[in-house]
Amino acid sequence: MNIALIAHDKKKELMVQFCIAYSGILNKHTLCATGTTGKMISEVSGLQVQRFLSGAQGGAQQISARISCNEIDMLLFFRDPLVVKDERSSDLEILRICDMHSIPVATNIATAEVLIHGLERGDLDWRNILKS
Repeated sequence: MNIALIAHDKKKELMVQFCIAYSGILNKHTLCATGTTGKMISEVSGLQVQRFLSGAQGGAQQISARISCNEIDMLLFFRDPLVVKDERSSDLEILRICDMHSIPVATNIATAEVLIHGLERGDLDWRNILKS
């Protein structure tokens, strides 16, 4: 499966720790991320991560485009609920696109753990059927 990873600045370290904890599962899948998040994850965890632009430079939009083209199967987006309102429009857009294309998405570590365990059990294999 193709898994996209995005994290707001205050959640990047949490994303890195999550990826370390679940590297045994994540290394069986194709990972992509916004620039800084991807760099941090790959440097610390050793996971292979395709990096897009940083979020501020359009990385989230690049991931949104891949979701629209059915090239992403899951999004882990660790959001900071205290981010200023103006910065949230792109966040809401990527979540809207995930809803439009039935992409499983987690916006916090609790939901991400549920998705990652489901991924490991094969609960998300239906995504592969949709692509066929």
